[in-house]
Amino acid sequence: MKSLKITAVLLLLAVVMTSCSSVRVASDYDQQVNFGQYNTYAFFKPGIDKAEISDLDKKRILRAIEEEMAAKGFTKSEDPDLLVSIFTKTNENINIYQNNMMGMGYGWGWHPWYWGAGNNTVNRTSDGTLYLDFIDAEDKELVWQGMGTAALATDVDRKQKRINKIVGKILKKYPPEIRR
Repeated sequence: MKSLKITAVLLLLAVVMTSCSSVRVASDYDQQVNFGQYNTYAFFKPGIDKAEISDLDKKRILRAIEEEMAAKGFTKSEDPDLLVSIFTKTNENINIYQNNMMGMGYGWGWHPWYWGAGNNTVNRTSDGTLYLDFIDAEDKELVWQGMGTAALATDVDRKQKRINKIVGKILKKYPPEIRR
């Protein structure tokens, strides 16, 4: 009985931990754009100000973008080729796990009156989606958009690491590999 509960808890913990580590990403872009023309960037303040997250999380995201863009050879500039904007969405997931196996230690059907005496476990997680928009600074048109969805970290010490991972995975898709 006790080992069944421990096994169920460990299995639930393993599922939660592995689901937290995955980041789902996608991107879209204007196929007519020559992405080799972009070397500099700046943040698009009006778009960033609209993002409905805390100022601290905005700073974390912008830091992560700066690091990734520098690693790709981009320079932050007052006269940029690209404007970078962000948009965020959150989604709360509520999972209810029912355990109706309590008292079933003697085999299937031996003590049917034990059915229904189980526990319910409620697990709440939040997924966040981060959109990165790259806008041509001259034309003011969207040329590339990347998005990443992942479980959000609530621990302050892990937030920056989590955000770095999400931004890094999104920006792996930039610049797009154009297939003709």
